Amino acid sequence: MKPNIGMINAFVRITCGFTVLAWATAKIVKKPYRSMPLFVAMMGAMKVAEGITRFCPLTYMFEEQVVQIKKQNNEQQTNVDSEKLQETVDTL
Repeated sequence: MKPNIGMINAFVRITCGFTVLAWATAKIVKKPYRSMPLFVAMMGAMKVAEGITRFCPLTYMFEEQVVQIKKQNNEQQTNVDSEKLQETVDTL
C-alpha cells in the first residue's frame, strides 16, 4: 500500500477524524439506542486510519480511473496517427 495523500492532508484527516469520533462517542453515551452516531463514529475512525496510513481508497480508485482514461486516449491517438501515416504513405 503506497501512500497517496500528503502529510498535511494526513494531519487534517487525523484531526477531523478524532473530532468526529469524540462527538459521536458523546452522542452514543447520551443515546445508545440511536444508530446514526455509530455510523458517524465509524466514518471518523476511517478518517483517522486514512491519516495514519496516508492511504485513501477513494483517491486510489479515482487515480486509477484517470490512468485508464489516459491510456485509452493515448491508444486512440496512436491509432489515428498510424491511420494518417498510412494514408500519407498510400498517396505517395
